Amino acid sequence: MDFSSYHPFLLDTLVRLLGTDSPSGYTARAISLVETIAQQYGFQTARTNKGNLIVSLPGRQDGPSVGVCSHVDTLGLMVRSIQQDGQLRFTRVGGPLLPTLDGAYCTLYTRENKQYTGTVLSLSPAAHVFSDAATRARDEENMAVRLDEIVSDKADVQALGIQTGDYLCIDPKTVVTDSGFVKSRFLDDKASCACLLTLLRLLSDENARPVHPVDLLFTVHEEVGHGGAAFGDYAELLVVDMGCVGSDLSCTEQQVSICAKDSSGPYDYEMTSRLIALAKAHNIPYAVDIYPYYSSDGSVALKAGCDARCALIGPGVHASHGMERTHIQGLSATLQLLWFYLDCQ
Repeated sequence: MDFSSYHPFLLDTLVRLLGTDSPSGYTARAISLVETIAQQYGFQTARTNKGNLIVSLPGRQDGPSVGVCSHVDTLGLMVRSIQQDGQLRFTRVGGPLLPTLDGAYCTLYTRENKQYTGTVLSLSPAAHVFSDAATRARDEENMAVRLDEIVSDKADVQALGIQTGDYLCIDPKTVVTDSGFVKSRFLDDKASCACLLTLLRLLSDENARPVHPVDLLFTVHEEVGHGGAAFGDYAELLVVDMGCVGSDLSCTEQQVSICAKDSSGPYDYEMTSRLIALAKAHNIPYAVDIYPYYSSDGSVALKAGCDARCALIGPGVHASHGMERTHIQGLSATLQLLWFYLDCQ
């Protein structure tokens, strides 16, 4: 199997996903894109009441079903209030690192489907005007969005149809470098979603199937903590989410990370050991790590009562929840481990 021949498709799919805004709670367009790609390769899909997408893969044999999940939703912002000077105060959706958003471009979506652009800024944005421009805290109480519209007061903004509760989606600033890096916001977890969609392309092209029935689960509320709270019954649940890079962790952006434990506790020992053995057997670049500040859809599923063995893998991603970066080698390693874990042939 020449996995490298699918690198262009993987990268193109990732760029398409990153270009489709999808903060938690505003994911309809991204889920529709995922569903369109899945159906293009002949796979059946279904939606859950809360908006998750299930792509069903028939197995070569009857047997215990497997769930494989990644989340389409990302971090974002929401309009909290409109100030008298026309600026927008915001609240976070998920946990973006607000200092990294100072100067970020964004798109506002109203409930009447209007779009406006703006910039996230400190309330002391100008070095030539404010003595604390460099030192003022970058948090919700000290930042706002400057609209790219001629507005001078609250009434002007309201006349545009903007109101509290409108989503503010951050420009991901996606770049694919000649050296194979992908740098962008929201690789968590669209990088893994692109791996799952490339798996579908592989299965279709090779006329292959996993050994047992599999549901690919694309969730839409992971960043706010309940994406995996309503999964069905599976013998095993494999979470494919970003791997952590930095500090005393061993993973790089060129590897697939296999998580032994995160903040919620250890993942299934036997299942994790099997993934490590598969990576070794097939010469897949990997690392085993413990994530100190992390939780996943798998953690949530187990807490909600899901009776499944659960493990976590994903491409190494640097600078999570900020300006993230991964590499095609790490994406490919994740795809390969998925293929061999599901015993596709």
